[in-house]
Amino acid sequence: MELNKDLQIKFQKFKSDKRARYSLLILTALFFLALPAEFLCNVRPILLVVDSKPYFPILFTYSEQDFGGPLLSEPDYKSDRFLRILKGESPDASTDINLSDFDEGDHSNLTLDLGDFDEGEVEVSSAPLILTLEDFEEDESLAPLQKREKDMISDTPTPMLKARDYWMLWPPVRYDYKYIPSHSTTGRVALAAPYETLSSDKSRSIPSSWEDGHYLGTDDRGRDVLARLIYGFRISMLFGLALAVTGTILGCLLGGIQGFFGGWIDLIGQRLTEIWGSIPRLYILIILSAMLNPSVWLLFCILNLTAWMGMAAYIRAEFLKGRNLEYVKAAKALGVSSFRIMAKHILPNSLTPVITFFPFEVTAGILALVSLDFLNLGVPSPAPSIGELLSQGKTNLQAIWILVPTFILLTGTLTLLTFVGDGIRNAFDPRKAAH
Repeated sequence: MELNKDLQIKFQKFKSDKRARYSLLILTALFFLALPAEFLCNVRPILLVVDSKPYFPILFTYSEQDFGGPLLSEPDYKSDRFLRILKGESPDASTDINLSDFDEGDHSNLTLDLGDFDEGEVEVSSAPLILTLEDFEEDESLAPLQKREKDMISDTPTPMLKARDYWMLWPPVRYDYKYIPSHSTTGRVALAAPYETLSSDKSRSIPSSWEDGHYLGTDDRGRDVLARLIYGFRISMLFGLALAVTGTILGCLLGGIQGFFGGWIDLIGQRLTEIWGSIPRLYILIILSAMLNPSVWLLFCILNLTAWMGMAAYIRAEFLKGRNLEYVKAAKALGVSSFRIMAKHILPNSLTPVITFFPFEVTAGILALVSLDFLNLGVPSPAPSIGELLSQGKTNLQAIWILVPTFILLTGTLTLLTFVGDGIRNAFDPRKAAH
């Protein structure tokens, strides 16, 4: 497919703008790098080979019994329990206690005297209370019941544990956006810093969270910050792109109809647009979120109620100008239908504002999502969100490892989108002739 001469000139002008070209390359590389986020940050290994049999936990769900364990639930691949199962050891730690664990002595007679307790006014016998090991022997009356319980337990099949030959291929970050570890080798799970810090009483130093694999630390719930940034960046970009695409399509449709037909259609459409645009979008979101279960799709639909208005205004102006051109009048004289004229003749010559403002529409969509998440009106927890990380950074100002990387990622993304939009606008600007 070859571009016409006019588009080739505009494309060359965009390529000559190094700032816009490199911004587009960097933004595209980051976006496609974050798309397979599950292969970058995950608590499941990409590949697990047990006795020469491959498993793909990152794609499929396996139970603990598939690896020789007793449970039907999915194992925690990072836990010591799962490693003990693979090594052929008992998955549960032993809790047996015997008398040999205590000090040596005569254990045949354990004596408790009431004098060991605080004195009271109640008169008691001076004879000592003697407990012997015979008092703990099984009651013969309970023997049949205990025998039946032992028989039931013995009848339950238990998996045979044996040592397995295994190895795992892990993602670069062994955490996902919602995994909360139960323990930490550094002694801190929540708000673990990626550098050495002092404890609250300054009596000891806490090692870096790198020892636990948290390369940017953890948030106030113990979740990995780097994983939430990568997942949050992907959601923000996909949300902004989808909102810009749907808003552009709706804007072209509604604005094109108003501009092409004019008259009462244009007049009524403009008044309805002004009335609808006067309603604050935040109020609509608060009302609908209170009535419905908040989700990404609900937020996307609510924002689409007003996302088309800016594009509709530009397309309406282009169609008002284009409907009076000679080639449009000629098409009408030949009997071509109105919608075919709009789609085949006017719209292709009115795409300059669509292409020019598309990066700015993406920016507006990302900012809308981040703002709503910051106000706790966006995607519900534990979904990853840049706005939620900014809110955590505001609440925990001492945790600079949360606020600074999130701020850099957000401002960097918006700056790159702005540079791309400026480059496209300069390339499509008719007032700047190609040299």
